[in-house]
Amino acid sequence: MRTERGHRDLVRGFHGDFSPAPDAVARPESEEDTVELLSWASSNRVAVVPFGGGTSVVGGVECDGSGYRGVVSLDTRSLDEVVEVDPVSRSARIQAGATGPRLQEQLDEHGLQLRHYPQSYEFSTIGGWLATHAGGHFATVYTHIDDFVESVRMVTPSGVVETRRLPRSGAGPDPNAFLLGSEGAFGVFTEAWMRVQPRPEYRAKATVAFDDFGDGVGATREIAQARLYPANCRLLDRNEAVLNQVASTNLLVLGFESTDSPVDERLRRGVEIAEEYGGEVRETTVGDDDEEHGGAEGDWRNSFFEAPYLFNGLVSIGVLVDTFETSVTWEGFDALHDDVRSEVVGTAEDLCGGGFLSCRFTHVYEDGPAPYYTILAPADVGNELEGWREIKKVASDVLDRHGAATTHHHAIGRLHRDAYEKETPDEFRDALRAAKDVFDPDGIMNPGALLSREG
Repeated sequence: MRTERGHRDLVRGFHGDFSPAPDAVARPESEEDTVELLSWASSNRVAVVPFGGGTSVVGGVECDGSGYRGVVSLDTRSLDEVVEVDPVSRSARIQAGATGPRLQEQLDEHGLQLRHYPQSYEFSTIGGWLATHAGGHFATVYTHIDDFVESVRMVTPSGVVETRRLPRSGAGPDPNAFLLGSEGAFGVFTEAWMRVQPRPEYRAKATVAFDDFGDGVGATREIAQARLYPANCRLLDRNEAVLNQVASTNLLVLGFESTDSPVDERLRRGVEIAEEYGGEVRETTVGDDDEEHGGAEGDWRNSFFEAPYLFNGLVSIGVLVDTFETSVTWEGFDALHDDVRSEVVGTAEDLCGGGFLSCRFTHVYEDGPAPYYTILAPADVGNELEGWREIKKVASDVLDRHGAATTHHHAIGRLHRDAYEKETPDEFRDALRAAKDVFDPDGIMNPGALLSREG
């Protein structure tokens, strides 16, 4: 089995510490098997941790088994079929254990795609995406897996919960929204109806360089607020561009796509806005060519998917490396960004003797960006986790002080739980606990994730 992929997990692995491992692994081959497993676990006071690809970086699939007779990892990957396709409605019923490549392989037979590409696409599963609000390919509009969901089906210790398949509904609070992002605390997703689409025939893309990062921020904000709806709108600061070996300056990677008609006019306007902010166009591609991932965009995409492997290597040679992401209003971004740079890097310098911080916008909204930060520092070998914890705490405190999101798409898990409690109203968490009591009366589902075990 793959383990989690955060800095803490990599360090513990290199030191041979696998203490969070479960006592047993179950691989149900049907939903009925899953129902029986949860019934057995409830009766025998055994904790159950739903497991897809094991790519969590926030302690989402490890479990402290104290107070339980054991911990079972419920591996969903045997449930990996596209069960049904509705080409008229452009939707598909998909089992939750399908990985990104496995899903795409089956949708290709119908000339369709989901076009949701998280960084963990190769290993992560649709169930994991649903459980964690996974962010994906689109920088605007379809930013999270939630935006593709018609309905979901979840097995809980109290029974099977299925939402109605609908385009939208105005009937009270949305049950899909209530279950999505629940991180295995209520039950395990077994399948979902998802909105799919043909491969886009029309694309247009450009890369624009900025001498000043603030000018790039201004251009990105105006593009988002112009409602041009780019599929790709990634702003990389100079350090991020260098780290990923795509440029030595601040860079905006801009792209549009459509299944219906040319998008060159939207690209032209986006580039025009960027130039008004002092941007210099480095390359432009317009048309319905098949070269989807060429140029700087292709270089960035390759670096994006290869980054976790690079991080493995860096940790192995004694580098502290971690990422954190958030969202904040455009008005609040500059102050947040200044404090992240000064306080997080300052802490790294005090603890480690140096620090390197990079930033990129993974997604952009009309009212604010989703900045994603990478921090690197020389680790104190043997005490790597102490320094990491302090830097992580400083970063979380800065986000909280500026009213930014605890996380934008990495989920809560166990590492972000304290910060999540600061972000959310007490009454809301009480309501979540009440729901957990209904779905999981014996408290066996992923205890400690999302909600603390106390209270």
